[in-house]
Amino acid sequence: MTSKSILICAGCVAACVSLSACKRGFNPSDGAAPSQQVIEAGNENLVSVDKLDQYPLVAADKIEAATQLNVTGSVFPDVSREIPVISLANGRVVDIKAQLDDYVKKGQLLIKVQSPDVAGAFDIYLKAVNDERMNNLAYVRAQDLYPHGAISQSALEQAEDAEKDAQADLTAAEEQLKTLGVDKNHPSSVVNVYAPISGVIVAQNVTQAAAAGVNLSGSATAFTIADLSTVWVICDVYENDIPEIQLGQMAKIRLDAYPGEVLTGRISDIGPVLDPSIRTAKVRIEVANPGILRLGMFVTATFTSKTKNTFAAIPSSAILHLHDHDWAFVPAGGNDFRRVEVTVGDILPGNKQQILSGIAPGQQVVANVLALEETLEAQ
Repeated sequence: MTSKSILICAGCVAACVSLSACKRGFNPSDGAAPSQQVIEAGNENLVSVDKLDQYPLVAADKIEAATQLNVTGSVFPDVSREIPVISLANGRVVDIKAQLDDYVKKGQLLIKVQSPDVAGAFDIYLKAVNDERMNNLAYVRAQDLYPHGAISQSALEQAEDAEKDAQADLTAAEEQLKTLGVDKNHPSSVVNVYAPISGVIVAQNVTQAAAAGVNLSGSATAFTIADLSTVWVICDVYENDIPEIQLGQMAKIRLDAYPGEVLTGRISDIGPVLDPSIRTAKVRIEVANPGILRLGMFVTATFTSKTKNTFAAIPSSAILHLHDHDWAFVPAGGNDFRRVEVTVGDILPGNKQQILSGIAPGQQVVANVLALEETLEAQ
């Protein structure tokens, strides 16, 4: 048998097998009508159906709404609510009562510093007390002598001036002790440093037995306390989106750590300088902290534009959620439907969904895509 004869025989066998299969598929004696078929037409975005009337169409509505701009950002402390804890006394830290990340209250003892500055300041104070006492006695004596002509008027004036100078020196010495945190009636070489405000310690620059004070440690700041009742969210906004925002505009803040929480903030600053590499400006949002915002958290800020634009709106049932994307089906001629990716917006009354892109107002879409979902997931 020649090779040509073999090919002809093989073709005949294949045709007979195909014909037999077709007869078995449509045998009326099976007692069941053939099921509705949805057939992929070679392109994953193109679907062909054999009964078009089972997929009613609906025209997308036209709505006018403000666009929404979503940007990412991070949580930072409000610098106006950050207060340094300063040790004006130079010396050695002998006791630490708080540490990094602790919440402290205003007036709470934070550290104790043993300082030689106290001895010098108290010595100046004692000398000022003695000088003021002696000058006061001299002035009182001069006041008694002057009416009797025992001293001149200039001598009286000199005594008065000396007394005022002594009082000024005493006042300055007392203020120096107050600045160092020393009680003039109960002096001690150990100076207590207290929290100036209530808040969280976000920076700590001292350790046990370390130096304190600017002359010894190089920095007077022992701690930094931040009041986190109000924080900043710093976002990067692209150059083309800057016209859509303005100072005082409100923003919705969503947290990656708490997906169900939505906070509200206000734009307090739009950076005047763009990042030259990515063409973005820093936008600062002030947000009241209910206690869940932590410094460094990633957030998403949503701004609503100042002007309204035209969008499409289609039934929620016309949207297919597949592989982390949203899709709709539009007529593609004949019995075919084309799958198009859409960007959804807000949920609208009447169980409809705003479409930001992918579908134009008036465009027809399949009203309900549930009939296609199982087939598409199986593909």
